[in-house]
Amino acid sequence: MSLALAVPLLLLIASCLVVIGPDRTLHTRTKLAAYPVGAAFVGAIVILWLVATEGPITIRFYDPTSLASLAFPIGFYIDRLSAVMMTLIAGVSTVIYCYSTGYMYQDRHVRRYLALICFTDFVLLCMVSSANLMMLFLFWQVLSYLLYLLAHNHAHPATLRGAFKTFTLLRVADAAFLAGIVLAYQLYGTLEFQDLFARAAGNPVTLSLWPGLEVSAATAVTSLLFIGAMGKSAQFPLHLWLPGSLFAPTPVHALLHAGIINAGGFLINRLAPLFGLSSTTLHIAFVVGTLTAILGATMMLVQNDIKKTLGFSTIGQMGYMIMECGLGAFSLAVFHLIAHGLFKGTVFLNCGNVIHKARQEPAFPHADPHAEAQEFSRLTWFTGFATTLFIPLLILLVTHGALHIPLLESQGTVIFLFFIWITSSQAILTMTRLRAVASWKVSSAMLLILLFVMFVYLFAVESFTAFLYPNPQEVASYFKAGDLPDWLFDLMIIVATLTTIAGWFYLYMQAHGRTVWMPSWVEGVRTRLYVLFMNRLYADEIYQKLGGVVVRLLARFDKSVRGWSQ
Repeated sequence: MSLALAVPLLLLIASCLVVIGPDRTLHTRTKLAAYPVGAAFVGAIVILWLVATEGPITIRFYDPTSLASLAFPIGFYIDRLSAVMMTLIAGVSTVIYCYSTGYMYQDRHVRRYLALICFTDFVLLCMVSSANLMMLFLFWQVLSYLLYLLAHNHAHPATLRGAFKTFTLLRVADAAFLAGIVLAYQLYGTLEFQDLFARAAGNPVTLSLWPGLEVSAATAVTSLLFIGAMGKSAQFPLHLWLPGSLFAPTPVHALLHAGIINAGGFLINRLAPLFGLSSTTLHIAFVVGTLTAILGATMMLVQNDIKKTLGFSTIGQMGYMIMECGLGAFSLAVFHLIAHGLFKGTVFLNCGNVIHKARQEPAFPHADPHAEAQEFSRLTWFTGFATTLFIPLLILLVTHGALHIPLLESQGTVIFLFFIWITSSQAILTMTRLRAVASWKVSSAMLLILLFVMFVYLFAVESFTAFLYPNPQEVASYFKAGDLPDWLFDLMIIVATLTTIAGWFYLYMQAHGRTVWMPSWVEGVRTRLYVLFMNRLYADEIYQKLGGVVVRLLARFDKSVRGWSQ
């Protein structure tokens, strides 16, 4: 228990160490503060081991049965999910803080910046280890306010506009989150996680929204909570705040894209037993996540700024994560957010170096004028085409008996096959563009990538799922709740398969200078779509106009009320 309390407090101590003291010792204090930050990471690893071997840790500084303690129910509940998230956050935070001490040392507000980084890490750790839904929401709210402050350079007009947009959109999502908490307490009489899950499962309630339209209480509550998750994880159409926040310092984005934006996936996993009671909410999450993944990836491809490209990449990946939750693959979503967090944090820290080098060398990045492109390799193309089509299915069928994967009994297991296939296809499609090495080397690399992705996902299926959700019946119930109609699921698999195969053939024909006949109007549509996605669907302009309409309506309402009162 002492260690569980010490881990977040170490980050609070680091924040105070940076803030308190004279300017002449600031540099020394910022260096010293790295030690408690690193100690928090070590402590998180120890907690993960303790929780995995001895069970969850529960600490309460309030009486769960007392209404008086509802406003500030401070306590900690650290299970395997919390411990994994704490380790991820503390580890990423250690790297980001050490990087920031050198990256921001010339900034005149470096004291405030480093203190906010440590305090944000403290809030994140408290949020993922919250003992109840109200405490989680309180720290969730603090995190929303910190996103405004972390914009840092508020004297810059674009930064200030982005920070205000972040603040505004997160307020909308958080209002729905709070409404879901109020409704859950009214229906079930508790906000303690385990009691809430038990009462929701044991006492199904139906709500009548209006005559003729009824909805289950679990659907109503989880739908409101899901809107809160949509806001933090930048899901369409609440994704607008993330591109507008890209003026913040690069290490802030490393923390944002590696930790903060994962909050939506964490919330759904923390409340997985509640979300598992509502197939409707899971299907909504699947639709929202799929739409976000497609739009985010498409808008990423047409950006001409490295930070915007990475920002829209994160939006697409978060859509991917929410889509996994919507299909009931909760453990895969956690595995995804960990892998994405480590990758995107590293990329954002490195993109600061790229931007700095580009400012010093106007010609950077540049291509070697003496490099000669080799001919397109048919061996490379055929290897990628054959492996992404046949080998994943073959290996899964062969290992079916050894790994006990019920491949034909649930959509959930087909989902893992689908993710293996699509992920390996993305990597291998990229490999086919290499020209500087012999084709057999590229083909060998394709096979190694496929096997690596394959066994990583199988690890996620078996080991990681068993670690987070030890009860197989619970995992099966989540997949069952996320099941789609068979015709729709089969149609989606067929469309995705045909799209991937068409991509292979298009790549092959393009590399050989061949073209496919298309109607003349297709080129016009493609140009219009390019402009549309390059301008991010004009969502910022629509947001601005809607904001103006709301302000005018409120002004008219205010004038009418004042006139009536007089």
